[in-house]
Amino acid sequence: MKKIGILFGQEDTFPWAFIDRVNQKIKEQGIKNMMAEAVSIDAVEQGKSDEYVVIIDRISQDVPFYRAYLKNAAITGTAVINNPFWWSADEKFFNNALAEKVGVPVPKTFILPTSQHPENTDGNSFRNLKYPFDWDRMFDTVGFPAYMKPHDGGGWKSVYRVENAEDLWTKHGETENLVMMLQEEIQFEEYFRCYVLGTDNVHIMQYEPRNPHHLRYVIDGPEVDKKILDLVEKYCIKLNKALGYDFNTVEFAVRDGVPYAIDFCNPAPDADIHSVGKDNFEWIVENAANLAIAKAKTYKKGKMNLTWGTFVSDQFKAPVAKKPAAKKPTTRKPAAKKTTKAKK
Repeated sequence: MKKIGILFGQEDTFPWAFIDRVNQKIKEQGIKNMMAEAVSIDAVEQGKSDEYVVIIDRISQDVPFYRAYLKNAAITGTAVINNPFWWSADEKFFNNALAEKVGVPVPKTFILPTSQHPENTDGNSFRNLKYPFDWDRMFDTVGFPAYMKPHDGGGWKSVYRVENAEDLWTKHGETENLVMMLQEEIQFEEYFRCYVLGTDNVHIMQYEPRNPHHLRYVIDGPEVDKKILDLVEKYCIKLNKALGYDFNTVEFAVRDGVPYAIDFCNPAPDADIHSVGKDNFEWIVENAANLAIAKAKTYKKGKMNLTWGTFVSDQFKAPVAKKPAAKKPTTRKPAAKKTTKAKK
């Protein structure tokens, strides 16, 4: 039996709708020996085969035990969505650098030292940092107002809007051991949040991040220029192929016709019907079900069935051997005939 599991915590609408839709589609398509259920764990032994061929992960970012469980499942062959090894290594500051590498516009961003010494460190632990730090360079590049946010955070936690240097010092002092980013503010005319499944299946949603959480997804918003939508879709695919995320959201703020990727590290994105709305909810349930079934069908026993982004996979591709240049055929000139003068 090929089991598709979903691992989740407090959310209630998406997981059960996903399970029901997967099982319904399995029945409709006449697929044998496949089913979906909530993941059930009673023991985790190293390197032992897991009973699930696919697991949708919605909670391991908050529960380290689950992250360890998923890595063990992945090494025995389970297709975990999203790749738990990459998710453990991923963070927003690096993603910004990767976005620049693949040609997706992002706000100007710097990373900041923590406001407090991490545990078991003292001043000597930071002897490689220059003093004073070059704050002026950062302020001149980013400008004010700006945003300060955790370099590996999510869910809009510990995000600050800073008006000037003094405001930054005050708010930075509240962040304690969080490593923060200072980021240019993009004054946007339009904003989008996009579901991306399987790295290239994109659903663009108009979004207003300044509204209360339950009112951020815009219903019946103004018409959007198709060129901008096409560019947003193109950038979504570029980012997710590079990152290797099968289930993600990407946010774009559009300034002067240019979509800037603001937040694109959301491997367990909001999928609750009460916040995303009925139409968006139905899209994510239907397409997540299609993705999970497709992954289950292509499952290969004893193999690693994870998605790796091109940032990683391209590093391990065997170099293409260059064919030796074809030798030019050599043509010999006929030897010059000797002429013999007749003797008189």
